[in-house]
Amino acid sequence: MCRLLGLLGNAQSSGQPWLVDSDHSLLKQADGSSKQIQSDGWGIAWVAPGEAVHVERGSHGAYEPGEIERFRSVASRARGPLVFGHLRMASNPMGLPRERLIAVENSQPFSYRQQLFAHNGSIMFPRETRPFLGEYESKIQGVNDSEVLFYLLLRHLDQVREPVAAYSRAIGDLFRVWHEKGSPRVGPYSGLNVLFSRTPEEIWAFCLYRGEHGSGLLDPSRPYYELSYRTDARQLIIGSEPFDGASSEWRSLPNGQFLHARMEHGLVGVRTGTIPMPPELRALA
Repeated sequence: MCRLLGLLGNAQSSGQPWLVDSDHSLLKQADGSSKQIQSDGWGIAWVAPGEAVHVERGSHGAYEPGEIERFRSVASRARGPLVFGHLRMASNPMGLPRERLIAVENSQPFSYRQQLFAHNGSIMFPRETRPFLGEYESKIQGVNDSEVLFYLLLRHLDQVREPVAAYSRAIGDLFRVWHEKGSPRVGPYSGLNVLFSRTPEEIWAFCLYRGEHGSGLLDPSRPYYELSYRTDARQLIIGSEPFDGASSEWRSLPNGQFLHARMEHGLVGVRTGTIPMPPELRALA
């Protein structure tokens, strides 16, 4: 189970305060809990105005010697209207040897053209889901089930052009695969927490999970999967839990909710809503 960070701001917004400096920064979350060490990879992505997407990833824990220096260096360069961060605690739904799981190509965020994606959770049948990807199946580079989910979302986004509808349709595919497998007790997914962006001017966030998974790593007052965000007119910060101790300034994005933030004329607008799910799936989500 991984950790997420998304920042939407102006051209000079720096990800470093939330990636490294704050009391509950992403780096501090990497080994802040002895029960859940984020040891299987990390990634930072950002988009500066007029530039291509920058993605830097590592294959081990961000706190480890050799990795921490690089993480700090990359964080200092992560500046722009859009910054994503990710810590990986690998899931293994296909039962692969660990040496296949741990590799840079399996670390997040994932990118395709200007689109960025980061995921916390696991889909349980990634092999069986790949035929739903269409032409995107050939884009897969690793063995991370999150990469399958990324391209499944893009496939539907091509068809419906709207991220909430595309996300909902992807959920439907996961349930179809699950039903074809005989509806095993494990369910179609553990969590589908996603940060996604099509352009440097927006962030979409989805919070959806099944079951109980304990509390946050550094904030025991919040459920593990519940997303948190902090926003004002100039900047939005969203992630797996608050990135500082000022918990009163953070709002919750609970299970079954989405958030869309967009930068227009130098100001951030935020809206939230309920993720639409077909009635036959709602009781099982």
